[in-house]
Amino acid sequence: MGVQAARLSRLVRAVIWSNPHVGRAGYAPVQSGIVAALPHLHQLMSGHSVVALEDLLEVGLHMRDVLDDAERWWRAGEPITLATVVGTWKSSPRQAGASMLLGGDGAVVGSVSGGCVEGAVYELARQVVADGVPQLQRYGVSDDDAFSVGLTCGGIIDVYIERIDPQSYPELGAVAEAIRSGTPVAVATTTRHPDPARVGQRRVLFTDSASGTLGSVRSDAAVTDDGRGLLAAGRNGTLEYGPDGERLGDGMEVFVASYAPPARMLVFGAIDFAAAAARVGAFLGYHVTVCDARAVFATPQRFPDADEVVVEWPHRYLSAERDAGRLDERTVLAVLTHDPKFDVPLLVVALGDEWTVRPAYVGAMGSRRTHDDREARLRERGLTDEQLARLHSPIGLNIGARTPEETAVSIAAEIIAGRWGGDGQRLTRAEGSIHHN
Repeated sequence: MGVQAARLSRLVRAVIWSNPHVGRAGYAPVQSGIVAALPHLHQLMSGHSVVALEDLLEVGLHMRDVLDDAERWWRAGEPITLATVVGTWKSSPRQAGASMLLGGDGAVVGSVSGGCVEGAVYELARQVVADGVPQLQRYGVSDDDAFSVGLTCGGIIDVYIERIDPQSYPELGAVAEAIRSGTPVAVATTTRHPDPARVGQRRVLFTDSASGTLGSVRSDAAVTDDGRGLLAAGRNGTLEYGPDGERLGDGMEVFVASYAPPARMLVFGAIDFAAAAARVGAFLGYHVTVCDARAVFATPQRFPDADEVVVEWPHRYLSAERDAGRLDERTVLAVLTHDPKFDVPLLVVALGDEWTVRPAYVGAMGSRRTHDDREARLRERGLTDEQLARLHSPIGLNIGARTPEETAVSIAAEIIAGRWGGDGQRLTRAEGSIHHN
């Protein structure tokens, strides 16, 4: 319950305390909204489960949630209309990626605003399915309208509405298959361009391949690079370019919808450096887990930026997560325990050969003396030169870090450099493109 309460407290600004028990005899509501209710989560009455509250905080219906209906109509050859939130400002009812589908039979699936502007979107969707011309429409949602349908407040949303059929979106079957199988995939769609003929063009991005075109080789290359960055982080976003994909320009906007869970960062050791690492990891888009065997230190209150705080021996937790298939090639491990009884058995697991898919990064904190001692202990446990070469130790890039926050930046920099092929040198001393494939 403590971990869930901590997560709710971080996201509380996005939710209203909507209470189905108001007006019932004998019920005394908690005042001042969900903020006041958080300390009393254990007292919540029926209808106020933590799971329900977490669901209320989520993005809303995403394309993956309307996928079955979309694919069914698509395979039947029926034209459908997909409305997607591609931009938000202020406290908008839904976040980027929320989707609403208008089927060929007039049925509506999903939501882009929780009920505030669905009527207007529906009418425009009927027009788009009839003439095939995509539309990018901005809607302002007043606080009163939002409150009337149970949302905290209004805001501004941009909704992109497009017609989908086998001719205009031949890749939908492959995208659907990837989403269901858990294969990371992103769909990049041009939502604004000076040339109307290029609006609606899309490119489907996998980690190692791509299909479709946005109208030029330069645009395809730029969006492929940037879109894969969003995909690696499990994020949606709008990218802006010049008309031909120039990075220092405007006029072309491309919305990237990523279908991949956020990459995981496992931080071992409930110390100040771990709190800073969790903060930076969350900022980079990782799902952050802090793990330590010492319950007195591993508490949600000490690590408010972590998605999970686990009390368990680190090597046991890592083995369990690996064997359950909950880690992938994007996972990063930061071993900050700085104690042989914790980090040696943990690193035996992290660097061993029992992985189906190896983590992207394994780093361990400590001085060079600590590193030498740790390496000797690992060799005594049977690790080979090849296995030890997988370890980044001492952890981080040499940026002269001193504080926990600076050290966290150093660790993040090394992770980013490893992901994209950077070498850590100053760009003023480098030549060629600053972006790596």
